[in-house]
Amino acid sequence: MKIVIVGAYAIGTHLAKLLSRNDHDTVLIDADPERLSSINSDYDLMTIQASPSRIQTLKDAGVSSTDLFISVTPDENLNMNACILAKALGAKRTVAKIDNSEYLDPKLQSFFEGIGISSLIYPENLAAVDISNGLKMSWVRQRWDVHDGALTMLGIKLRANCEILNQPLKDLCKPESPYHIVAIKRGNDTIIPRGDDVLALNDIAYFMTTTQYIPYIRSIVGKERYADVKNVMIMGGGATAVRAITMMPEYMNVKIFEANESRCDKLNELINSDRVMVIHGDGRDLGLLNEEGIKNTQAFVALTGNAETNILACLTAKRLGVRKTVAMVENFDYVSMAESLDIGTIINKKALAASYIYQMMLDADVHNIHFLMSANADVAEFTAEPGSKVTKKKVFELGLPKGTTIGGLVRNGEGYLVSGGTQIEAGDSVVVFCHEINMSRLEKFFRS
Repeated sequence: MKIVIVGAYAIGTHLAKLLSRNDHDTVLIDADPERLSSINSDYDLMTIQASPSRIQTLKDAGVSSTDLFISVTPDENLNMNACILAKALGAKRTVAKIDNSEYLDPKLQSFFEGIGISSLIYPENLAAVDISNGLKMSWVRQRWDVHDGALTMLGIKLRANCEILNQPLKDLCKPESPYHIVAIKRGNDTIIPRGDDVLALNDIAYFMTTTQYIPYIRSIVGKERYADVKNVMIMGGGATAVRAITMMPEYMNVKIFEANESRCDKLNELINSDRVMVIHGDGRDLGLLNEEGIKNTQAFVALTGNAETNILACLTAKRLGVRKTVAMVENFDYVSMAESLDIGTIINKKALAASYIYQMMLDADVHNIHFLMSANADVAEFTAEPGSKVTKKKVFELGLPKGTTIGGLVRNGEGYLVSGGTQIEAGDSVVVFCHEINMSRLEKFFRS
């Protein structure tokens, strides 16, 4: 596939490196030679130092034969204009990163398609969804819903009071069991488990289940004493915080700590809710945190632009008794450190944006890809086409690539767990867990 990326900033650079490793014909455009210099010779891609708003630049990049054109600079107008030009020059699909959430209104989709922008991506919105989902369950590290909750994947840190430790999975995850464990994160390793594998203390286990069995899973992993989140403190009042608050359930009360006084005034204009209080101050100030009721807070979310600040603030909140912490960590070098320090949920907009864009590159009907930061893996939702390979054999006979497991499927709106003897049918939405696998190897199983 021919892919052109505009903008050698955080998202563009990460995406370019990811795509080049998957054997795509990738071109990265940026006007700044210093930003392009961060892409070293280890990656198989072409770089062009030029203005992406010039027609000649786009022609030099081969836009006329491009399958996917992605513009992810910090300048929303530049991104949209570049996509309009690229589409006019022959690009098949275009994606523009935006900063204005109003553009996400479904009513505007046909308008943007009409001017040459196939898709819009707003990373703050993607991050807000993850934050909101994580806060709904204080005892879960990550949550991912399929088909409005017909199936749910839960990433859970296993403590000493978990009753299913040190037992072979073949005894725990039988065909009739109410859950399957599709992956295990142990230290720095991600394990696609087999029947003889066991769960160990401090593992992060990824459970696939249906909604009615979530309380049962909460019981067997020993998380019943975790208080549900009702009071939330957020440090940093940026766009991600604003979007996350709009998605939080009405029963949650929120206090935002923002160090910039003018931004506080703006937040009060943007958020008109009795359940939200904006506080001018530093979210790391112990005196302020105690004064504002940290002892009665169930979740602390750090969303400043500095990863170190966010990690340290979450550690402070944990020492003060907050069980659920969420940290925005944009620097990949700090992700492992945050995990080792037991930061609950880690949000990385680069990875979320890359997952969103990645699904556009697949030919099969895949309409939901979620990157699991802590496991360095993807969960994808494929629809089985009539006559496709997955519909011709039972799961254990399919010969899926190593590092892949099927967790469940949705058929006629109802979720089912999948075992080796399951027969997938045409039209089923199938949830696949992938670790270090080029997803294009999987899509052939779902295409006719």
